Order: sequence, then C-alpha cells, then structure tokens
Amino acid sequence: MMGGEGAPRAATAPATPASMVADGPVIVGAPYNIGAQRYVPVDQADYDEVGYASWYGGELDVQPTANGEAFRPSGVSAAHRTLPLPSYVEVTRLDTGRTILVRINDRGPADPNRLIDLSAGAAAQLGIAERGMAQVRVRRVNPPEGDRMTLRRGEPTLQRIDTPQSLLDILRERVARLPRPNGYVAATAPTSPPATATTRAEAAAGNAAPSGTGPFSVQIGAFSSRERAEVLARRIGARVEQSGNVYRVRTGPFATAAAAEAELRRLRSAGQPGAVIQRGP
Repeated sequence: MMGGEGAPRAATAPATPASMVADGPVIVGAPYNIGAQRYVPVDQADYDEVGYASWYGGELDVQPTANGEAFRPSGVSAAHRTLPLPSYVEVTRLDTGRTILVRINDRGPADPNRLIDLSAGAAAQLGIAERGMAQVRVRRVNPPEGDRMTLRRGEPTLQRIDTPQSLLDILRERVARLPRPNGYVAATAPTSPPATATTRAEAAAGNAAPSGTGPFSVQIGAFSSRERAEVLARRIGARVEQSGNVYRVRTGPFATAAAAEAELRRLRSAGQPGAVIQRGP
C-alpha cells in the first residue's frame, strides 16, 4: 500500500488515467486508523508543520492512490495523513533550504514519526532520493492554475525561492524536538546550494558516474522498510543491502563508468528517477 497499512485506499475500480486527473471533487475523508493511531482528515488552509519526509517509487506504479488516481513514480506527488485530496504544499528541505511544489493525492505514511511520503519524482527534485529521508517543512499553499496543471500532468514545476537562513534555523530547532523515524540518518555536511530553477531534464542529468575505474553500483532507493525494499528489488532485478535500519536497493557491480551510466539510463526510463551511481560494489 502506498500510504501505509491501514490508510484509506481507493475503491477497487481501475485507477483514473493520467489524462483524466483533475482537482475535483476534493476529498477530505472520514477518520481512520493506521495501527493503533487514529487520524482525522481536515481541510486546514493554514497547515504548516515540520517533520520527516521519505519516498516511494516504482514498486507501486499505476496502483490507485487514496483518491483513485494512478500513482506515477516519476510525477511530483505525495501521501499525507490529514490534508484534503488533492491539495498542494510547498516542501522545504531543512538542511539546504530547497523548496518544491508538491500535489497531495494519497494517504500515509504509516510511520507516525514521518510527516509525508514523497513520490520518487518529488524526492529527486528535492534532492533526497539517495539519502531516502530528510527533515522538511510542509506548508499548504494555493498555487496558480498553471502550476496545478503542470503537476497534474506529472511534471515538476519550477523550484521555489530558497528559504532564508534565519527561518531555516528556527525550523531546524522545531524539528530537532521531534522523535526520529526508524532509518533516519542525519546529513554529515550541507550539500551544494541548488540552482534557482529545476526542470525534469536537469534532475535526470544529475549524479553522473564518477571518473576513474570501477567497480560502480547504481542505487535505486533507500528504505526504512525491508518489505518495501524487497518488493522494488524483485521488480527491477536488484539486490537489497542492509545498513543498520536502512535497506538500500542496488544493482551492479559494474566494471566501468560507461556500464554504470547505461544501467542508470535504463532505471530512469523504467520509472526510477531517483537512481544514482555510486563508487563501490
């Protein structure tokens, strides 16, 4: 299940194809349980919270989301436990300030210590696909129709203005007081500042193979759930490697950078935009 076990799902009818995705009718939904935790969806216009984001990808390709749309891993969407379906949020990565616009169309995540689960496409645009999880701010917004249409087509909008450092410091203090989800590993150092605008082509062009000799591997994702990692690994013919509470899905090893780049292109064309090349078997 995309949003997590116990989260509301769409009816058993076929998922709505991409060409018919619309913003109405808006669904708030009835209260529901995930395990022992009860959640009450609400139409909260001023929603603004900090927490942890993870992501999910091709293992659930074309499966129906909670509002009946077909899940598209390469699209920029997300699962949230209480916001209306659909709704739009700005998601800010707190270690870099990078902010993107995301469309909520599913319920979840199952882990009560995670705030939002991003699609693989959203994770790639935010720059967290390799890490698997990050501290974020999620703020509900009312974007113009042009941006809404772009996300309904499964394409990323232009990146938002980076969050000022003074505000980031306040948000980091807030999230530091929250429980950490299983599998979260804090960044060891800030990443390079993002460009002022990101397109799908730019996201796909990143993370080229390093120079020099191999071996290289291609990492498709990192998960806190072994089951989710194994489902994806079986689907694409990869292996699962455990590191603490993190389960990494990888292919390889490849002796040359060219071979790793060919595998990277194959995986991205197969709906895995977050795949990256790494040195080592």
